[in-house]
Amino acid sequence: MNARAERAAQMATEFRRFVGFVVHELRPKGRMLTPFNVITASIIVVGAVLLAIRFTQGLGSITNLDQRFPWGLWIGFDVITGVAFAGGAYVLTFMVYILGQEKYRPIVRATVLNGFLAYVFYAGALLLDLGRPWKVINPILGNSFGVSSVLFLVAWHFLLYMTAEFVEFSPAVAEWLGWRRVRRALGGLTLGAVIFGITLSTLHQSGLGALYLMAQDKIHPLWYSEFIPFLFLVSSIFAGLSLVIFEGSITHRVFHDRVGARLGRSHDDILIGLARICAGTMFVYLFMELLVLAHGRHWPLLTTGWGLWYLLEVAGLVAVPAVLFLLAHRRRNVTLVRGAAAMTLVGILLNRLNVSVIAFKWYAPNHYVPSWEEVVVSLAVVSAELWVFRWVVNRMPVLATAEETERGRSAGRGLRLVA
Repeated sequence: MNARAERAAQMATEFRRFVGFVVHELRPKGRMLTPFNVITASIIVVGAVLLAIRFTQGLGSITNLDQRFPWGLWIGFDVITGVAFAGGAYVLTFMVYILGQEKYRPIVRATVLNGFLAYVFYAGALLLDLGRPWKVINPILGNSFGVSSVLFLVAWHFLLYMTAEFVEFSPAVAEWLGWRRVRRALGGLTLGAVIFGITLSTLHQSGLGALYLMAQDKIHPLWYSEFIPFLFLVSSIFAGLSLVIFEGSITHRVFHDRVGARLGRSHDDILIGLARICAGTMFVYLFMELLVLAHGRHWPLLTTGWGLWYLLEVAGLVAVPAVLFLLAHRRRNVTLVRGAAAMTLVGILLNRLNVSVIAFKWYAPNHYVPSWEEVVVSLAVVSAELWVFRWVVNRMPVLATAEETERGRSAGRGLRLVA
């Protein structure tokens, strides 16, 4: 009985320590009244109020959606564009775990975390767009759609890929909690999760494009093609890596005290390497766009207003940044890499919105234009994701290894003792 009582007392003590640790980690760190906090918190609060109105009074209370335009900004930006931006996770894990490109390993965890949060928030944003959110289970079960539906495949890809990304990131959670045995077990699952996740990601990146194959008479000819799935897949590669460059540059500055020594030394070299990959995939994408244009014999459309809009997207925001990426790699100019990445992100945003919103039913006399409420809710979703990302990075070994993080904590304790 004494041995059992001692074990029970020890388990109770460990549980109290664990709860105390979690409660302590939930507390905010740093100053609260910063411009970023004030602006994003205000957006989140307003977004929450608007969502309360939306879920009590229906979609029409805050959106401009109707039967003619049932998919608007919340699908075109939050889902179609957001998933493309999250493509860096499957690309980098493939490069590191499959191709053995070890120089990119320091940014894998941050990229996987960003991808996981993107899917959680952006896939979660689907609930906002459904008139009956509780019916979100239908595509997963195949109800009313059937198991041969593209939407059925995309739903399962989303669900399974989020699970795979969580498994990929879970070793960082175990290191944060100090669960060494669990960390070793989860580490053994990483490679399998990566292979599974890469397969799923390539399928649903193209699957999102396949959703629009049945809308041939609704999408402007310059943006419609039977190759939309392949174009979505290829563009997700340089879209995801451009976000890694852009967001990684900001993260490197904002969380400079959390950056490990290895990442600090190799950060610029990593960005230069990603620039070369972006340039290569963008030239492949441009070649495919040229083939589609020639195959469809759409050359006369280039002289119209829609043609100029198309050239702005393809030539101005794909071809130009592709050349800039190439020049930046040759000159090892990190500033140029960041500029090209920013242009690329704008180009991807424009492309996805053209397919899903702007050039969708372009002939309609009264076209859909998102309401200000829709814009605010989308910004609230992005702001909430940034808050969660910051919370995780400030506490878990994301930008540094567990050993580097522990050394930093020990050094901090030593400095406090000296003081």
